[in-house]
Amino acid sequence: MTRHDHNAHSDLPIDAMAPDAALSAMLRAQVLALDSVTPALPQFARAAALLAEVLGQGGTVHYAAAGSSGLMALADACELPGTFGIAQAQVRIHMAGGVPSGGVMPGDTEDDAAEAQCAARHLRAGDLAIVLSASGTTPYAMAFAEAARAAGARIVAIANVAGAPLLAQADVAIALETGPEILAGSTRLGAGTAQKVALNMISTQAGILLGHVHDGLMVNLKPDNIKLRRRAVQIVARVARVADPAAQAALEATGFDTKPAVLVAAGADLGAARALLAEHKGRLGACLAALAEKPII
Repeated sequence: MTRHDHNAHSDLPIDAMAPDAALSAMLRAQVLALDSVTPALPQFARAAALLAEVLGQGGTVHYAAAGSSGLMALADACELPGTFGIAQAQVRIHMAGGVPSGGVMPGDTEDDAAEAQCAARHLRAGDLAIVLSASGTTPYAMAFAEAARAAGARIVAIANVAGAPLLAQADVAIALETGPEILAGSTRLGAGTAQKVALNMISTQAGILLGHVHDGLMVNLKPDNIKLRRRAVQIVARVARVADPAAQAALEATGFDTKPAVLVAAGADLGAARALLAEHKGRLGACLAALAEKPII
């Protein structure tokens, strides 16, 4: 069975199968789509390094796509501030036709190259554009990438067809060859799954490179609800090796800023905690080592 032979065990289309068989075929197709991710891991590493570099230097990441690719981009973009504490001003999402409201996402907007050029007008040298298109030919995505290139921004392009024109625009070109969909033409399936996984991996590795992950924990978490505040207490308690009440007190003292709260719980005052983070570029491991060598009262 080849990677893309989604119906290798049946000559029937999914609508002619029994429900259990159809669902099994759909699942198999999703799993097979993930085979396209492994060959692209070196490109993921380059993309993550570029994303971390741009964000670390105060640049902005612009996600741009149409249709289901846009929804994958939207999910990743929206999660960066909460998960890794990336400043909201450093993250922008550009979807053809705008972010859907009320579940309405017109299809014709993906052809609007003029809208893409307008959306890209705020890109600057030092920014990063992450542009997605399953076919690698979508006019909106192509026009955005061209405008980003003209502005001097760097580009990560993700397409599901090798050699697609969009990939030729990129500093980092990521081809996820998911092949024909089990529901012909519906790129929200195999192509969308592979794109979502790619974006998750790239942004998570970028978070690691920025020092926002320590001991497998989201140490730059922005706890803006009850659940996340409880999680922040657990993170501070585990990293600083203190009991939950001490972790809670440290978080309250820092305005629920997780990284400095770890250092306060570990014995630093707030000013010293912030100074250590600035000195070590936000990397808690180095801060904790420095604190252990020379405790700050």
